[in-house]
Amino acid sequence: MDVRDKNRQRLARLLGEVAVQEGLHATTVEGVRVLRRTAPLRRGPMVYHPNIVIVGQGRKRAYLGDEVYTCDPLNYLVSSVPIPAECEADASAEEPVLILAIDVEPAMLGELILEMNEHAPPPAGPTPRGLSTTPMGEELVGAVIRLLECLKSPLDSRILGRHMVREVAYRVLVGEQGGSLRALASRDDHFAHIARIVKYIHTEHARPLGVEELARKAGMSVPVFHHHFKLVTASSPLQYLKRIRLDRAKRLMAHDGYNAGTAARAVGYNSPSQFSREFKRLFGVT
Repeated sequence: MDVRDKNRQRLARLLGEVAVQEGLHATTVEGVRVLRRTAPLRRGPMVYHPNIVIVGQGRKRAYLGDEVYTCDPLNYLVSSVPIPAECEADASAEEPVLILAIDVEPAMLGELILEMNEHAPPPAGPTPRGLSTTPMGEELVGAVIRLLECLKSPLDSRILGRHMVREVAYRVLVGEQGGSLRALASRDDHFAHIARIVKYIHTEHARPLGVEELARKAGMSVPVFHHHFKLVTASSPLQYLKRIRLDRAKRLMAHDGYNAGTAARAVGYNSPSQFSREFKRLFGVT
């Protein structure tokens, strides 16, 4: 067994020692969560929030339009803006999925870029997708192992945890798919403008929002805004808004006890029948 295999085995073992309970749980380090799942997850809709996702064991796949993003012990996933997609996971009681999720923090990314002496904006290029997977290099594996070792000790977590998160973020930033994170930290890039509008949609989804208003807030013409929004999210602005509303309504009903009519109104639907049709079309149930 070579060093790479040993390191990945060590990563999986440490993650298993930290993620001991079923489900998704916060750790002692802010912005860091772990997940253990012992049953397979059937393909279904979900919203990926800005995260760096490391899989120590098992496999999960994200579907975005015709694109498939596989996240496993060899490949990590980065979601730099909230992305409505579909997800499935391979898991069993004998081999549970073990996942480490780290919040993407634009302020930290900006600080790292400044410290790397990259004061100029990133080179012009195509607007990156808000979701990507890439092979996990040994430098990143080492950084994740150090973070997991830190999580085992409350004192280490309190003193060193944020430094370990910073190292992981740095390794991702300089990796093959660091482009979307660099763009997120840039104030003038098309990606950054779209990321700001995505955040605005999440805040204001319950009121009427039109493409013209969103394009104006992004400082773009409607065609340019529509083009770059779809490059980042793989959906049109109005499709994106609908997915966010339906996902939020589902959460209100599942976790806050809202009935369908109240949830529909809370997320901006004026027609209960339209809400019911669109909810069933997305989630497969009324």
